This record gives sequence, C-alpha cells and structure tokens, in this order.
Amino acid sequence: MKILALAASSSSTSINKQLATYAAGLVAGAEVEALDINDYEMPIFSEDKEKELGQPEQAKAFFQKIGEADAVVISYAEHNGSYSAAFKNVFDWTSRVDMKVYQGKPVIMLATSPGPGGAATVLAAATGSAPYFAAEVKGSLSVPSFYDNFDIEKGELRNEELIAELKTIMSTL
Repeated sequence: MKILALAASSSSTSINKQLATYAAGLVAGAEVEALDINDYEMPIFSEDKEKELGQPEQAKAFFQKIGEADAVVISYAEHNGSYSAAFKNVFDWTSRVDMKVYQGKPVIMLATSPGPGGAATVLAAATGSAPYFAAEVKGSLSVPSFYDNFDIEKGELRNEELIAELKTIMSTL
C-alpha cells in the first residue's frame, strides 16, 4: 500500500507534517511518501488568474500524486479557525483540474495545534466537505496540545489514549 502523507501547512517545522508522517507509518508494510505543499506553490487562485494561466503544472502534479496513492493521510494546520492559505490555494487550484480532488481514495484526516483546541474547527470543516471532493473519509482525529502529547525527539505520540485512537483509525486502511 502506498500512502501519501501531507500537512496542510507550509511551515518547514510543521507539527502537522510530523503527525501525518507518524500516523501513516503506523500502517504495517506501507510505503509512505511525505509530501511538502511548498513544492506546489502557485499564484493566489482567482478566475482572472485561471484565465491567464490555465491550469498550472503544480496543480496537475498535486492531483497526480493523490491519484498515484492508495490512501491519503492529511493533517490540517488551523489558521484563525480555517485552512492555512497555502493549503487552501493548492486545493483551490487542484479542484479546477478535477473537483474530485481525492479521487475516491480512502483518507484519514487529522489536525493538531499547540493549544487545547487541537485545530478541531478546521478538521470539522475538512471532514464535512470531503465527500464533495471524492474523499472516502475513514476516520479523523484532533490532537490537542501537540507539544504535551507528541515526543518530537522520538517522532511519536506519547499519550496512550491518543495512540490507541489513532491506531484504530489507521487500521481502517
């Protein structure tokens, strides 16, 4: 099984990338590809830009990466209660290639933040809209207080309850 792990964040030290990569690694025997959305940076989407540029190669390449995977694990950063601008832009451009961005793939949706909210607001928005973009959401989990619940040096969750919940979700793949 080939799993595409990505963070909906452009941060070079993304805690969401750490979480997505860790979660994908819980699937025994899976080949995990960690994707960096910075590799898909494009101008801010608008109809005018689309008329001028057409469909950027980066959007087509992002869509192709999802298509090549057997499953997707995505962890959302929350910026002011919503998606990060970087992810939203990549997603908007990609949805113009094909509205079925997730292409019927099984998707695990995660989110985390340094605070107690665990980016739950953006996670709820993402899981709620996912079916419209052809995602088969197999499970979702918000990890609150990332630095209290994740051992950065070991690259793994340390909260036993969250570990059990994540393993259960990941077993659906």
